[in-house]
Amino acid sequence: MDGGVASSIRRTAGFPEVCTVFERLNEVEDRYDELTRRMSDPEVFNDPKAYQQVAKEHSDLTDLVSKYREYKRIHQQKLDTEALLREQLDDEMRDLAQAELDELKDKERECERELQVLLLPKDPNDEKSVMIEIRAGTGGEEAALFAGELLRMYMRYAEQRHWKTELMSANETGIGGFKEAVLAVDGRGAYSVLKYESGVHRVQRVPETESGGRIHTSAATVAVMPEAEEVEVEIHPDDLEIDTFRSSSAGGQNVQKNETAIRITHKPTGIVTSCQDERSQLQNKEKAMRMLRSMILERMIREQQAEITAQRRSMVGSGDRSEKIRTYNFPQGRVTDHRIGFSIFNINAFMEGDIQEMIDRLIAADQAELLKGQEEG
Repeated sequence: MDGGVASSIRRTAGFPEVCTVFERLNEVEDRYDELTRRMSDPEVFNDPKAYQQVAKEHSDLTDLVSKYREYKRIHQQKLDTEALLREQLDDEMRDLAQAELDELKDKERECERELQVLLLPKDPNDEKSVMIEIRAGTGGEEAALFAGELLRMYMRYAEQRHWKTELMSANETGIGGFKEAVLAVDGRGAYSVLKYESGVHRVQRVPETESGGRIHTSAATVAVMPEAEEVEVEIHPDDLEIDTFRSSSAGGQNVQKNETAIRITHKPTGIVTSCQDERSQLQNKEKAMRMLRSMILERMIREQQAEITAQRRSMVGSGDRSEKIRTYNFPQGRVTDHRIGFSIFNINAFMEGDIQEMIDRLIAADQAELLKGQEEG
């Protein structure tokens, strides 16, 4: 980086502790260039494990380095335009140069904001796949139907993102609802966007079974859990109580004859998982263990976040299951997220998985809160 540009950036940029920030950015850029060279090194290229590690770190730094280079380019253009304005210009040229300078200043400020966001501490679980646990709450059969609609909504959203889904466990009611269901969503970065969905979802509408046309309020709880690897959550066999029972699902012709269904209780935490959807006891056990690891990890994260949340004004991203986060008002065609006071007036599209705008707003609010915390700190 040119010394004159570097010193000018340090003097004018709107970052706290400016020198430290740009020293860090320069170090990140140097590291990125080193990783780029290493990816072309035959010794690294021919070692799949080493190449994967280098490529991942390179990918993780790409957005930050690209934005920093854009910032430097815009800043240099601003300096050049300011120098031009100090020269003898006719009125037309001066107006053009001033207009360009104003535009460059706006772009520079926007780049500063984006760099600040990219420099925020990353949630270590953001890149993980997730498991989404949905449970019918107050409202009886209507709550179960709503739980089923939320399940479908998340499956549709995952489909739009080209993520793979798998129904891990389900307890269906007779008319298409779900008392509870666990959905695995396999996709890089799924947790970074879906973690904001944890909490109580409330629905207001006239049930199909209600002849009087009165609006009922029901609820379902959603818990979004990063999928845990075996190395992340250590589970001792002695801590498990494993029961088998006959499946009541349509898993195959033999399920009523053999005890293929599995229920696992983790005694230290009291967490219980069960699976009966597969044909074999081993397959059901593997699924139940996957769910158990994720639920234990989610509990660990919630305990850590309880301290952080107490120090933050915002509840966005806290993952609190007991918090009423959103209301789905069907008569008004409105979905309102109470954490950010934002409403979308197209409930039908929302229930079809068109939830990205809401997620983007939640991410922006969370980032703004983190930035504010940094400034106050």
